Amino acid sequence: MNRYCFLLRVRPELLDQYRERHRRVWPEMLAALAEAGWHNYSLFARDDGLLVGYVEAEDLTAAQLAMEATEVNTRWQAEMSRFFTGLGGGRPDHGLQLLDQVFHLEGQLHTLAEGQNR
Repeated sequence: MNRYCFLLRVRPELLDQYRERHRRVWPEMLAALAEAGWHNYSLFARDDGLLVGYVEAEDLTAAQLAMEATEVNTRWQAEMSRFFTGLGGGRPDHGLQLLDQVFHLEGQLHTLAEGQNR
């Protein structure tokens, strides 16, 4: 399973509403994400609107394309787009700024253990 981290920017004046919307995500949206291969999906927000997302997937592009094919995602993105800035009028799910992973504790511990078992 691969790990992905991304950034988006929520309009600070809408951040409380954004948080509220995510307290009650539509059940069909939750099901679609799970069926599309999104695992351990989490969002973290800073008060200035910086949004950090984390998701695990075998292949993020495939998971995104699977979501793209769902009607519920089309509706969700249309409703959520007003909360974001810096997307140039695009959909939030198209504006993810992926970050490069530079450290993973479990990965290094695993590598270390494998080296000691040789």
